[in-house]
Amino acid sequence: MQTSPAHAAHHEDREIETLEEFDAVVSARGTLSGFRVQAVDLTDRTRELLTTDTTGAVFLGCRMRPDAEAKTRADGALVLPPLPGLPFDPYRGHLYTPDDLFASLDKGYEETPDALAYAWFQRTRADGDIFASMLRAVHDDSMSDALDELLRGARVVGVMGGHAMARGTEEYRGAARLGRALARTGFTVATGGGPGAMEAANLGAYAAPYDDPVLDEACELLAAAPSFTPSISDWARAAFEVRTRWPKGGHSVGIPTWFYGHEPPNAFASRIAKYFANATREDGLLARCNAGVVFLPGAAGTVQEVFDNATPNYYESRGKPTPMVLVNRAHWTEKLPAWPLLRSLARERSMEARIALVDRIEEAPEALKHLLG
Repeated sequence: MQTSPAHAAHHEDREIETLEEFDAVVSARGTLSGFRVQAVDLTDRTRELLTTDTTGAVFLGCRMRPDAEAKTRADGALVLPPLPGLPFDPYRGHLYTPDDLFASLDKGYEETPDALAYAWFQRTRADGDIFASMLRAVHDDSMSDALDELLRGARVVGVMGGHAMARGTEEYRGAARLGRALARTGFTVATGGGPGAMEAANLGAYAAPYDDPVLDEACELLAAAPSFTPSISDWARAAFEVRTRWPKGGHSVGIPTWFYGHEPPNAFASRIAKYFANATREDGLLARCNAGVVFLPGAAGTVQEVFDNATPNYYESRGKPTPMVLVNRAHWTEKLPAWPLLRSLARERSMEARIALVDRIEEAPEALKHLLG
């Protein structure tokens, strides 16, 4: 699970998250002692488990036959078995893909793993079950661990903005072009993983490997279902139609939450770290944007993200302040005047040289480049 930076490399050397990794370790080392095996189906590896030392190993949600399980327990291994009946795997070793979360979409969004996990969350949150709370925490820590592994060495730029931005609008197309420009520059685009501005930025990164007209065509297709209300199913199907037509999209990350259950994840982030705890998700999203954040117009959630990001920049608690680019002067100085407060906070501090306000979304990549130096 999550490890401190000082021990991260050592612990990752001991993590096994796929059957291929399991086979490689058994073959090369001849022992599983001290290893952590995470959510791997080992029902066809009974012989290996019976003949390999598993002293001090940890098996998290691994399926195995009864005789293999009995032997590993006798060795002194910790075995936490899979939990039947859950719509998610709390020990999951990898981030989600859109196909994972939207499986069974042909039967309606309500039948997808994403919707079923939210329904489970609503039930268990209401009754205050400590076991369910523990499962949510384990799942979220698994997400953080997988996200750290995915983003190691990446230059990550966050794109924040409201979920209400409709497909088919010029604002949506602008956010998509921004995501494309950032991806083509070599950044990994990270968003809150939901609809609206978040989807647009992930879409832009998805379209980055294709010629420019593809993004315009994709936006036209999506405009047939402009919002996730009233039908999440129609909204999601339009996205998968785009993915089917252009199947080799670029990579980006979405980091959504089941806390906002009315808000589905978008299908254009290639990897999705979905959390139950919104506070963990918010802090983790911003903390991983090591190359800066672009803030598009949004409401309360986006305002919160501006100052969630400003706080560690102000105190330099994460080292050198990361760039912050706010887009749309009227929005951030008149409608929701976050910019004057941000500028006042930054005055005479090192973050002062790392913030910018631009009028148009097309100016954001150059402003970010300037702030990065």
